[in-house]
Amino acid sequence: LGLSGPPGAGKSTFIECFGKMLTERKHKVSVLAVDPSSSTSGGSLLGDKTRMTELSRDMNAYIRPSPTSGTLGGVTRTTNEAILLCEGGGYDVVLVETVGVGQSEFAVADMVDMFILLLPPAGGDELQGIKRGIIEMADLVAINKADGDLIVPARRIQAEYVSAMKLLRKRSKVWRPKV
Repeated sequence: LGLSGPPGAGKSTFIECFGKMLTERKHKVSVLAVDPSSSTSGGSLLGDKTRMTELSRDMNAYIRPSPTSGTLGGVTRTTNEAILLCEGGGYDVVLVETVGVGQSEFAVADMVDMFILLLPPAGGDELQGIKRGIIEMADLVAINKADGDLIVPARRIQAEYVSAMKLLRKRSKVWRPKV
């Protein structure tokens, strides 16, 4: 599964919770988390693993943070090979977390069985995705952080994206993207 979305959408937190649920169901889970690299120093924080403390201690989970090292598209130059290595290593679920991306960084969509776009419920101009790009590539749009005071905005953005998705050309004859 490829997971993408804007910075602050809760990608790492979602993966922590989802990954724990999968390992409790006896799956072996691999997480390939991609962090942006500095254009000045070339360094990267590789901080996604710190947001997955429980999952990182789980014996049925493997988390590998990697820097983009200047690669565009939200992934690294070797993400596809890393997916194959994890599958070969016996991990039956591989989650690829992209850098916090914009509308044209969706290279992971061609590497995975399902591409999930996580969106926060109150991110400003909610229909930015309708400009085409990343929203066209999504197999599933998940509105994250939909609790408390954000329930109403989450339902509103869900309705907006359901309507917007009807306007997009379908990529598959058998699957209709869900929101």
